Amino acid sequence: MKVPGCTLAPVAPLDVPDLLRLIKALAEYERLSHLVVADVAALEEALFGERPAVEALIVREDDENRSAIAFALYFTNFSTFLGRRGLWLEDLFVLPAHRGRGIGKLLLAALAATARARNCGRFEWSVLDWNAPAIGFYERMGATVLPEWRIVRVTGEALEKFGTASRPAPD
Repeated sequence: MKVPGCTLAPVAPLDVPDLLRLIKALAEYERLSHLVVADVAALEEALFGERPAVEALIVREDDENRSAIAFALYFTNFSTFLGRRGLWLEDLFVLPAHRGRGIGKLLLAALAATARARNCGRFEWSVLDWNAPAIGFYERMGATVLPEWRIVRVTGEALEKFGTASRPAPD
């Protein structure tokens, strides 16, 4: 699948500042800017470090500026029930001015192709319950929104406490 006037490619080290800019735009859209602590160094380590944790795709305009207008960040997970790896889409974002051009479909199709090529049993992601446009888009693409599942998260001080609760006390 192609979108006229756009190029899709894996994120390269030189793309990381643009990726961070898009991540901040996503956080603003989701009203979560206050949670963004990622920086270029952290993203470089996650994408290209000794043990890469994530992969990402970036979409750029084919103009002279090569403006970054969309991204998808994803990683491998595993299903114990299927006994197979899966592909988890952590974030997909298209700048609002570029929506409706098929860029989201382009990214999802590329990730679905990656999941198939890697023999994944699932391709999954989450969506905020208030984001009706995204939910509708995903359903039109053939995805199923699972209303009975909830995300469970432990971060910050709670993670520190949680992580030490099971350790035996020092002698």
